Amino acid sequence: MSATEIYPAKGPDISFQPPTEETSKVGDRERIVQDEEAQNLRRGLEQRHTQMIAIAGAIGTGLFLGLGSSIASGGPLGALLGYMLVGAIVCAIQIALGEVSALMPVTGSFVRHVELLVDPGLGFAIGWNVVYGCFMSVPSEISAAVVLIQYWTELNTAVWVTILIILSAVVALLFIRVYGELEFCFAILKILLIIGIVIMGLVIDLGGVAGTPRLGFHYWKDPGPFSEYIASGTWGRFLGFWAVLTTAVYSFSGVESLTMAAAEMQNPRRNIPRACKRVFARVTIFYIIAVLIVGMLVPSTDPRLNDYSGTAATSPFVIAAADAGIKVVPSIINAVVLTSAWSSSNQSILSGTRTLYGLALKGHAPKVFLRTTRHGVPYMCAALQIAVSCLAYLSCSNGAYTVFNWLLDLTSAGVLVSWITIALNHIRLIQGCRAQGIATEALPWHNWWSYYSSWFALVSCIIILFTGGFTVFTKGNWDPASFVSSYLDIPLVLAFYLGYKFWKKTRLVPVQEIPLQQALQEVRDDVEDEPVQTSKWSKLNILWG
Repeated sequence: MSATEIYPAKGPDISFQPPTEETSKVGDRERIVQDEEAQNLRRGLEQRHTQMIAIAGAIGTGLFLGLGSSIASGGPLGALLGYMLVGAIVCAIQIALGEVSALMPVTGSFVRHVELLVDPGLGFAIGWNVVYGCFMSVPSEISAAVVLIQYWTELNTAVWVTILIILSAVVALLFIRVYGELEFCFAILKILLIIGIVIMGLVIDLGGVAGTPRLGFHYWKDPGPFSEYIASGTWGRFLGFWAVLTTAVYSFSGVESLTMAAAEMQNPRRNIPRACKRVFARVTIFYIIAVLIVGMLVPSTDPRLNDYSGTAATSPFVIAAADAGIKVVPSIINAVVLTSAWSSSNQSILSGTRTLYGLALKGHAPKVFLRTTRHGVPYMCAALQIAVSCLAYLSCSNGAYTVFNWLLDLTSAGVLVSWITIALNHIRLIQGCRAQGIATEALPWHNWWSYYSSWFALVSCIIILFTGGFTVFTKGNWDPASFVSSYLDIPLVLAFYLGYKFWKKTRLVPVQEIPLQQALQEVRDDVEDEPVQTSKWSKLNILWG
């Protein structure tokens, strides 16, 4: 029998080449899903947790509070087109992430993938960039939560910071299933709020509230579908649309965290693809419907859309409710946004600790971070992140808080860097399959068009990354803080990458040497790789079934 024949295997049409003289050493290679993470981490996340974690991460303050600035910059149609374009990019990123993660369900996700598929030096650079960004996001989200709490009370800021740090520490050190259940509940709250405010928006728009006229698409006609931004005329309207893209990217940030704890998921090779497909559809639909409704409720020229207080007062839904005389909405939205801030903090803890654990597995971080509790929680990683969370106390001082915001700005572009990495990983995976003569049907999950969509996402993210801070280069709009937040992450990642590459003498992994045979063998050996069990009621479950 020829060595190039493809052998069928159990599962979803997985094929595998029999070993030849050149490939017989594959079994001696280091395992991709390492024994240490397989044995020390617990698979406590079920399918419903997997899907709802990503939904909870992607639906947050960007949707509830950030849509106003998008409408102001791009107008109702400009904002809608901007979110649709970024939604298409997110679709490509989700599919790319799912296809690679289904083959290699490792802790740290795309950070570990890039080391195997591209270059160990890039894995080091991206990994520490993600860790830094997640570690700084926790005190930032805690500070944001305090601002939201102060909507109701003026109690000393330090008290609330202390309470929130303790709560975050408890979640970080408990069994992963506790985190999954919390995020599940938070996601349900967010989805119910979105459904509620969309219905409220439709009622207001159609004149269903006494004393308010029917609006319809009035604001699409006056002041118009597009807003002029910085410049005038057609160029100004295009810049308004382009300004929406950066806001939309950070609104969708969080979807990439879906697979960060892949080694702690039940049956990840089946659940990750299911989650990626469904999460993208649900999140994108929520955002596009919300943008459409907001554009019908509030004119793009309303000065309240540019209110930066950080509370529910900035929400365009609150503005519309206030104009309609509905008084209870601000407190409801503020409460759910508060849970969003805490949810985002918890998710940053999960992503940061699991990425740090993954770095330690590969020798890119001290081995002390490999220590886990008997429940499979990397407690040393969590302890470091909790310690960094104390930076939230800087919010008690205006001067110190300015310094803290500068530290946070260093990785504001990290979302796009992560998305670029995910797309690059997938492209290299497919190129590796072609170079090694492995049919893509051998992968646990693959779509024929995903190679092309990954190129679309890669090019789009690079363009948005380099043009995201375009406003600072226009006349009279230079701002050092905006320049730092838009561009400093690029040289930081390059410095980490080139520095590690110079020190360790790493090389770009040739596509012929990508360990695909080893990965496929681990798929064949995975005893959990069985079809996901569903009940007869699952089709009625539109949220996580």
